[in-house]
Amino acid sequence: MKALPRKWAGLLVLVVLTGCADDGTEYRTRVSDPELLHSTVKKLTDITVHDIFSPPHASRAYVYSSIAAYEALVPSLPQYRTLAGQLNELLPIPEPDSETEIIPEIASLHAFAAVAREMVFSQSEIDAFVADLDQNLRSLGIPRQIFQSSVDYGSQVARHILAWAGTDNYKETRSSSKYEVTDDPARWVPTPPAYLDAIEPSWNELRPFVMHSTDQFKPSPPTPYDSRENSVFYEEAYDVYETHQNLDEERTEIAAFWDCNPYVMHTSGHVMFATKKVTPGGHWMGIATIASRLDGADFAKSALIYAKTSIALADGFISSWDEKYRSDLVRPETYINRFIDEDWVPVLQTPPFPEHTSAHSVISTAAALVLTDIFGPDFEFDDTTELEFGLPMRSFSSFIEASEEAAISRLYGGIHYRPAIVEGIVQGRGVGRLVLERANMDGERLAEVVELE
Repeated sequence: MKALPRKWAGLLVLVVLTGCADDGTEYRTRVSDPELLHSTVKKLTDITVHDIFSPPHASRAYVYSSIAAYEALVPSLPQYRTLAGQLNELLPIPEPDSETEIIPEIASLHAFAAVAREMVFSQSEIDAFVADLDQNLRSLGIPRQIFQSSVDYGSQVARHILAWAGTDNYKETRSSSKYEVTDDPARWVPTPPAYLDAIEPSWNELRPFVMHSTDQFKPSPPTPYDSRENSVFYEEAYDVYETHQNLDEERTEIAAFWDCNPYVMHTSGHVMFATKKVTPGGHWMGIATIASRLDGADFAKSALIYAKTSIALADGFISSWDEKYRSDLVRPETYINRFIDEDWVPVLQTPPFPEHTSAHSVISTAAALVLTDIFGPDFEFDDTTELEFGLPMRSFSSFIEASEEAAISRLYGGIHYRPAIVEGIVQGRGVGRLVLERANMDGERLAEVVELE
């Protein structure tokens, strides 16, 4: 059983040692520490890495858990608005018994954890985390009835969100047909070294959160496939090849930093082993944590930030996946090996799904617009998300700058043609703007969201 992170587990122990306030309500200050929420979100990230969640699958876990955490707070915070009636098919959330006292932050943490538990494979990890959380919270001297009522309300909200999640068509897609590889040279085929099957070919059948349909932001189609040397498509593939040939250290570092491939296969002779890393959505949820801490955001604002960011990520993946399996385009690695250089290998391992559009470009742009709306256009931050995966920190002057770097990293990495990146950015703008229009949670937004060039 893993202990709670020292940063706030130690804080809770300190309260016990030093005693509570004279009125016996010092625990109210302690349970409102946003580090409790940040640590709970990080736990979900750690589990998605351990369980090797695909990028869209991870986004689904984040969004339902984050919405549950936010909605459990709303009845106690009149300045915030429920997402019921704003998100597709989300019905009003049950309110707590007016005669029962609850601590909204405890309800929020339990709502998040209860939903997350049903979204992951390693449920015992969530159970152990919650057991440690509860033990430390109880040590603060919270009256037993208030504590239990708070947990019960969090569970009630979680059941409501899980019932809603159960109607998003996810379960039905588990029995959908697998992707069929054909002899059509324009279509995607599995790539080395693992030659994995195509991931989630039916993801566009899921109910989106703010989009009225999965193809609402249908991008321009990719350039028509053509193997001739003088063709536009050949030139786009050669652009990837030439970019790779001229990579400097900085661009190579950028490609690695934004790789976010949850399952990278390595070969050494006859031995194959894998490296597990955070997904693109997990990276942006990490950026949301960094920004919340820098801003000094309280528990409630942090919950809003996670919910809004995760909605942008979830619909971004649905939107991109809708196009991926419609255009079903071959990856640069396959084309370049066939027609330009049979020995060429991209900097990054090619992900196991079709090329157009670049999902990282879509979700990064959408998340950046949402975070810019919350924190402003000139929010500087050091992105330390990838430190635990052996990659150095990168610094950005804005979320937009970070999203632009994430997008172009796919060209540097050799896994996308340039049009997939350009169209992905356009697609992400549409998703991000719609989240800002439809998910109005606090009634306060910047008058103008910075546009991408």
